[in-house]
Amino acid sequence: QVQLVESGGGLVQAGGSLRLSCAASGRTFSKYAMGWFRQAPGKERDFVAAFSWTGISTSYADSVKGRFTISRDNAKNTAYLQMNSLKPEDTAVYYCAAAYLRGVIVNTDEYDYWGQGTQVTVSS
Repeated sequence: QVQLVESGGGLVQAGGSLRLSCAASGRTFSKYAMGWFRQAPGKERDFVAAFSWTGISTSYADSVKGRFTISRDNAKNTAYLQMNSLKPEDTAVYYCAAAYLRGVIVNTDEYDYWGQGTQVTVSS
């Protein structure tokens, strides 16, 4: 069982930056593939970024490539999403997710665990 807690969301102006954190419970965090998704009001939950459990492979949505960076610190049981050059269209609730011993996953239904989400609002 893994519990995920996101933090770091907030209100930022367009062009600004935020770093989201996803703190995981448990001793086997290093064996989990991690992903970030976002959901805007009235829309489906969309893929943002992910890496495999080894951390070697990563994937990004086209809309965030070159602006967002996913990373992890296994010693801290934490995954991160660095978001730069934020745009109003990045406004959403951001969720992290985990899947045991998996490669890169872009589909929501393949993840085993989800956090509660953190709100990111980008003003124009």
